[in-house]
Amino acid sequence: MDGRSLAHRFPIHKRNVGFRSLTENIDTTSPGGKLIFHIFGSLAEFERDLIRERTLAGLAAARARGRKGGRPRAASLNDERKIARAQALYKDKQYSIQDICEMLHISRTTLYRYISIQRALDQRSDQRQSQSHLTPGVE
Repeated sequence: MDGRSLAHRFPIHKRNVGFRSLTENIDTTSPGGKLIFHIFGSLAEFERDLIRERTLAGLAAARARGRKGGRPRAASLNDERKIARAQALYKDKQYSIQDICEMLHISRTTLYRYISIQRALDQRSDQRQSQSHLTPGVE
């Protein structure tokens, strides 16, 4: 269970506490009231699981059609040339971070995000190159 089951939500049976709803006429101190309470809880849990299944199936179908979820990239950095320019300005060390952000009209966070992505890509390519040099018989 994921912590949302009926027993986790309402641990009243362990403390000898009853639940009495005045509007729905549910009384968990009687066997019939307990039954109704558990049936309603089970139906709610079942409905939640169905919604979760359908949501995951919809996301999988969207991925299969080539759709990506999540928030779109910052409009200011949708252009690959602008990303390359941001990374070049950062590597140049001639301008401060604030200057680069002002020139490109982006936030610090956005700049650092794209710089860290480039670093990760550079590290992967460096690792691949070093591994190809270490492979025996390959030059």
